[in-house]
Amino acid sequence: MHTELIRTARLDLLPLRVDHAEEMSAVLGDPALHTFIGGTPLTVEQLRARYERLVAGSPDPTVSWLNWVLRRHTDGTLIGTVQATITARHSAEIAWIIGTPWQGQGLASEAARGLVTWLVRQYVRTITAHIHPDHTASAAVATAAGLLPTGEQHDGETVWRLSLSA
Repeated sequence: MHTELIRTARLDLLPLRVDHAEEMSAVLGDPALHTFIGGTPLTVEQLRARYERLVAGSPDPTVSWLNWVLRRHTDGTLIGTVQATITARHSAEIAWIIGTPWQGQGLASEAARGLVTWLVRQYVRTITAHIHPDHTASAAVATAAGLLPTGEQHDGETVWRLSLSA
């Protein structure tokens, strides 16, 4: 499975390219973004190296790494990312992140809904996300995308899931 352009009302989800690293380094540079996910912001060089690995794809032929950057229609600004890890079992694990200046505008929810809709069209039947129990904004995004909390925990995070019949 390969990434392709996904359009929503206000965003283009663009397949990740290595040359996105410079602009995305500024978007993802706020240490506050790491409150729930841990770590620290990556330098441009570190982000470029990460994007090179992601674009090269998973070394496991049964797993696909799909990554997009989010571009606003109004001004062409990159504002965040969404990603999906797809397995041969028609399941995906998704994640999203929106730069601090663009939070609270419903853009993460819009991007996550667009991603989930695209995944379902690709015959993905189970979609999960791992969300820190105190991260109410990400819980709202997951809810908007149709995922529900399962009560399961993984590395201190709640597993959220959308399961569709085959």
